[in-house]
Amino acid sequence: MLSEVYVGIDVGSVSTNIAAIGSDQKIVFTYYTRTNGQPLVAIKKGLYRLKDELGDDTTIAGVGTTGSGRQLAGVMVGADIVKNEITAHAVATTNIKPDVRTIFEIGGQDSKLILVKDGMVVDFAMNTVCAAGTGSFLDHQAERLGLPIDRFGEMALKSKTNVQIAGRCTVFAESDMIAKQQYGFSKADIIMGLCRALVRNFINNLGRGKMLQPPFVFQGGVAANTGIKAAFEEELKQTVTVPDYFDVMGAIGAAILAWEEVEQKGCSSFRGLDSLKTDFTPSSFICEGCANMCEVIKVEANEVTIAVWGDRCGKWKENIKQVKLKEII
Repeated sequence: MLSEVYVGIDVGSVSTNIAAIGSDQKIVFTYYTRTNGQPLVAIKKGLYRLKDELGDDTTIAGVGTTGSGRQLAGVMVGADIVKNEITAHAVATTNIKPDVRTIFEIGGQDSKLILVKDGMVVDFAMNTVCAAGTGSFLDHQAERLGLPIDRFGEMALKSKTNVQIAGRCTVFAESDMIAKQQYGFSKADIIMGLCRALVRNFINNLGRGKMLQPPFVFQGGVAANTGIKAAFEEELKQTVTVPDYFDVMGAIGAAILAWEEVEQKGCSSFRGLDSLKTDFTPSSFICEGCANMCEVIKVEANEVTIAVWGDRCGKWKENIKQVKLKEII
């Protein structure tokens, strides 16, 4: 039975992932679920599942958060560290594969390219503008073709004919796929053509002007698609590794960062599972104090404002009344 674990929470637009490591940094728990527009609910379910699986004798000794919803998640649980996705993914990957040089991460709504040297991030690029090639787009195409998403990659590997698909835009890609269907090409050929197009688009956009060097690691939910992996290997003419925990690497990185933070400061800010019973209400407003017109996010618990972020000058952070969660539960 484990005595202490360090937890990482990765809240994305499509999925919420939780991972726990022991004091030896070995992974002891992972949890992947759809966010479904309710990140707080997803976090609660994941942490309760962790407690059920690891037992009541297990203590959560530290928590880190990452992902697009990292700020809200951090406030909710009392995170020891809140880090961006680039850092979290790089930390997890270098921990599992220390010699990695290039990381491809494709999630539900965005894509990331991370370049690493001697275990440190030296460059990165993100695509958050277009959904082409992301998990949500592939889910939609699988549904349109009448295929379960978990068979999408398997079908692509059955392709026998090279089919050209436009991959620079979701609209053009879908139109091209429909046209190829009308021409009589098989589903396998069309899907593999899409995989190749999306990989070319990824490398041309995110990798433009960058030197992509092996070893290559491919992670994120889309790494489950063997067709995309095969297309990467075909384009790069190199082996691309998909780690065992490819779908929760951000959460693993956050857990490792939490372990490092707690080791350094000697204590944790984690508020305990009782804090999950509190109702957290997020809202936003535009600050008109200057020309920046910042969108300020405010989080309330039991009608008391406990956190704000988004103000570049820190005006609202300074004005907020600091209240310990135990005083408002």
